[in-house]
Amino acid sequence: MGCTEPIAIAYAAAKAKEVLGEMPKKVIVWCSGNIIKNAKCVTVPNTGNLVGIKASAIIGVLAGDASKGLEVINVVDDASIEKANELVNTDYCEVKRLDTEVQLHILVEAYGENNKATVETKFAHTNICKITKDEEVLLEVEESPDKYLGVFVDRGILNVKDIYEFANTVKIEDVKELLDKQIAYNISIAEEGLKGTYGIGIGKVILESFPGDSVVTKLKAYAAAASEARMTGSSLPVMTNSGSGNQGMTTSIPVIIYAKEKGLTDEQLYRGLVFSNLMTIHQKTGIGRLSAFCGAVSAGCASGAAITYLEGGSLEQINKTVTNTLANVSGIVCDGAKASCAAKIATSIDAAMMAHYLAMSDQAYRANTGILKEDIEDTITAVGKLGKEGMKETDKKILDIMLEE
Repeated sequence: MGCTEPIAIAYAAAKAKEVLGEMPKKVIVWCSGNIIKNAKCVTVPNTGNLVGIKASAIIGVLAGDASKGLEVINVVDDASIEKANELVNTDYCEVKRLDTEVQLHILVEAYGENNKATVETKFAHTNICKITKDEEVLLEVEESPDKYLGVFVDRGILNVKDIYEFANTVKIEDVKELLDKQIAYNISIAEEGLKGTYGIGIGKVILESFPGDSVVTKLKAYAAAASEARMTGSSLPVMTNSGSGNQGMTTSIPVIIYAKEKGLTDEQLYRGLVFSNLMTIHQKTGIGRLSAFCGAVSAGCASGAAITYLEGGSLEQINKTVTNTLANVSGIVCDGAKASCAAKIATSIDAAMMAHYLAMSDQAYRANTGILKEDIEDTITAVGKLGKEGMKETDKKILDIMLEE
């Protein structure tokens, strides 16, 4: 519930207060550059439209329930909102940049009357790796280098061919409960985004500017509206993918809307979602959870490929959809989580649908066109290297620009 990075900060802050055993007199939040980038401009739900890292930590301390994980601030009373709005303009909470090589890294220090508690999170949004109270270490989890990708299970087995076969053969009852939540949550926030007043109202503008029954217009509008609602304060929960709500929505909403518009069966929808979710995970494995590479590209590519799958496209045509998408929009940078993510999502879906139509006409860009390779897996690996290794300096420069006064 709420953009994942601010909520991760709220979660760590709530846990720090719990360990301290009293209301902190002072809170210091240390964040890696990527956490700062992805929390700086986002409206935190249930705060009265407060924005950013201080607001996240303060509401976590005042009203957070760490036992709820990423729904840590699901229930907030009016008094806590009022107090948060008061404290955010004081020096109660201080934010500092953490010197770390870990992209997803948060350290919260909570100071009481005579005690101090610290909670440290690494690699994934709720992965608390160390807790201390005063000089006593209450928890310390040994790190694994593999976690630098944010991967906690072996995803090396993933490839497009096996994802395709799994989507065709998985027992629906094994995935139905999970996917029913994804459908319900992510479509609900899309509908909220279209009817509510969030950001610049991108979903409504897309629908109004491209009248008619174009399915592509609806895919873009619904997914963009969902993102804008989430980025600008909606408290509705979403089903994430690879640690990201925006990626979870971009992975699923186009597939859900497409299946509805085309009158596909529930089974077809479930199988399409299996394919799309795994394709996003496959692409993000090489990139990592946080990067200067926009995750909407990976998720949009996956949903476009899933639509090719739903249309009965061959494995070769699915590969062509992925190739065509990555040949087009791999250069979109992530300059943090914020309202304009919705526009990047709409653009990525548009590119993915163009890639889909090209693929269904058996058209695709050739190998060695730019970063494209002969084999689809080599292309996905190349894009992973671009996002994880090639864009490190870009990531630093983006953060420098964002922090300029």
